[in-house]
Amino acid sequence: MIKRSILAAGLATALFVAPAFADDRPPTPEERAQIEAVLAAEGFTSWDEIEWDDDGHWEVDDAVGPDGRQYDLKLDASFAIIARDPD
Repeated sequence: MIKRSILAAGLATALFVAPAFADDRPPTPEERAQIEAVLAAEGFTSWDEIEWDDDGHWEVDDAVGPDGRQYDLKLDASFAIIARDPD
C-alpha cells in the first residue's frame, strides 16, 4: 500500500512538472546560427533573446531593423520570418 502511495505521488508530481519542460527553450548552436543568418540577411543588426515558443515558432525579442526600430519577431520552424511586431 505504501509503495502504491509513493508511486501515485511520484506520478502526480511528474504530471504537474512535465509541462514545464515542454515550455519555451533556447535554440541549439546550429539553430541560433541559422536564425542569426536570416536576421542579418533581412538587415537586422542586433537582437535580444531567441527562444522556441511552445506555440510552434521561434520568437526573437527586440530585434533592431534596418530602419533603426525595434521589433519582436516570429519565425516558423523553417526559420522564415512570419511576423514583425514593432515594439
